[in-house]
Amino acid sequence: MPSGQGYFDLVKLIKKNNLHTVCQEANCPNIAECFGKRTATFMILGDTCTRNCKYCNVAHGTTKPLDIDEPKRVARAVKDLGLKYVVLTSVTRDDLPDGGASVFAKTIYEIRIINPDCRIETLIPDLNGSNEALQIILDFRPDVLNHNIEVVRRLFPKARPQGSYERSLGLLRAAKELTNGGAINGGYGATKSGLMVGLGETKEEIIQTMGDLCSVTDIFTLGQYLQPTKNHLPVIKYYTPEEFKEFKEIGERMGFKHVESGPLVRSSYHAGEYGNIERAQNGI
Repeated sequence: MPSGQGYFDLVKLIKKNNLHTVCQEANCPNIAECFGKRTATFMILGDTCTRNCKYCNVAHGTTKPLDIDEPKRVARAVKDLGLKYVVLTSVTRDDLPDGGASVFAKTIYEIRIINPDCRIETLIPDLNGSNEALQIILDFRPDVLNHNIEVVRRLFPKARPQGSYERSLGLLRAAKELTNGGAINGGYGATKSGLMVGLGETKEEIIQTMGDLCSVTDIFTLGQYLQPTKNHLPVIKYYTPEEFKEFKEIGERMGFKHVESGPLVRSSYHAGEYGNIERAQNGI
């Protein structure tokens, strides 16, 4: 349960700066631990998504105009927290010509002005498959470019009806190509993706998805889906810690530089511990 001065200090800081975190909006089960350690994943571009994924607790509907001061407020919050590693994510904004890429770029820029030693991970939407929008973000060289595949191919129509498995995979492939293979392979910027399990996929489908991702991502996360409300998709299966350990071993044999696999693993959970480039280069 949420407790401790660190947790309440962070809640106050977020409210003071009129910011959003995916930790709060998505009802993350790790919020007490992460806030208690004064870490958070900042969610930019507002708090309302233009899509309606059937597993996600983030609000969807009509979006509000962009807040032009948001990037600077995020940068100040990063400085106030003394962060050395920060994750930036967003709602999906299909109403914007570039999907919000320019706001990601501006936020990276503002953070680096006053936090030059802070590493930055961007957890981005699919940008409607636009390589031009992707390039806008990559021009500002995030240390990690993350886009979650979320579910296996067969479940996309049910769980992510406005998304596309091939589009998400194509975005990650383009990121790898545009960064000349990624930092781990001599370019810049590691690539990363994550998958949820428990929605009715088979073991074979999980392994197939991991195989699809292995050629385009360096870091892979795997976690248990938890139903946020009765109106969301139900949990079909709870995987055991032993099963998550097996998937981790499979992923490592496939060639991922790092695999984080466990029931409460989320894309941004402990990201700073394995997301910095030096650790990833060493395969740890």
